[in-house]
Amino acid sequence: MRVPAVSGSFYPADAGILREQIRHCFLSGPGEPGACTDKHSITAVVAPHAGYMYSGTCAAHSFKAIAEDGLPEAYIVIGPDHVGVPYDAVMSTEDYCTPFGVCPVHQQIAARLREFIPDDSNAHIREHSIEVELPFIQYIDPKAKIVPIIMGRQDLHTAERLVNAIRIACAGHRVVVVASSDLAHYLPKALADSIDSRFLSSVASGSVSAVFDDVRTNNLSVCGYGPIAVAMMLNGPGKIEILNQTDSFESMNLDRSSVVGYGSVVMRKY
Repeated sequence: MRVPAVSGSFYPADAGILREQIRHCFLSGPGEPGACTDKHSITAVVAPHAGYMYSGTCAAHSFKAIAEDGLPEAYIVIGPDHVGVPYDAVMSTEDYCTPFGVCPVHQQIAARLREFIPDDSNAHIREHSIEVELPFIQYIDPKAKIVPIIMGRQDLHTAERLVNAIRIACAGHRVVVVASSDLAHYLPKALADSIDSRFLSSVASGSVSAVFDDVRTNNLSVCGYGPIAVAMMLNGPGKIEILNQTDSFESMNLDRSSVVGYGSVVMRKY
């Protein structure tokens, strides 16, 4: 079982305190999830992965949308690599543990996906970009099952190969992709606001090429543009809506000259 790497720092290690903090993230942001519509129209969301005191309120927008749309059979949680994994993309069939308990891997999907990408639980030990999403998932869905994937490379070719693998592995299963990403890193607030707004507009346009062009041309520090591109391609010609854009200054009133941006996005099929 994969033990938490950042509980007690990115989010509380005590289950009761953690539950209250997540509840506060909903109440101070989009509100607690309302009644479920069972529409099951959502294919993917984008959610940040910073400490909850910084980005939790932003993340709550994405998870509220899932809870109200209808819970999936499995969550395909795709995070960028921050620690240097030696893979283009790597999954894990090892269950994750959080203060809320075990968050099991959907073994049927994982077994099929293992035919296409490496399965190495050791590569997941220190990476936080997946772990930080899980307590929010467990909060809205106590019986949640996941398939965790780290993208070591975020180029278009890797994204396309991962999309094809996920499509095959998830055939016949109702899933939602959680693309884990923060936005601009350590820029003055006005500049970060402008850059993040432009990037999110590229995402909302549905054009994967526009996203990669923006990242490449402007040398963006968006850390999870690969997972976002995968989510966009899996969504196909659907609707993409920006739910929230904020940053570390707005959430914590920290250094205005060096902020980290966060965004919440929902993708729906037509």
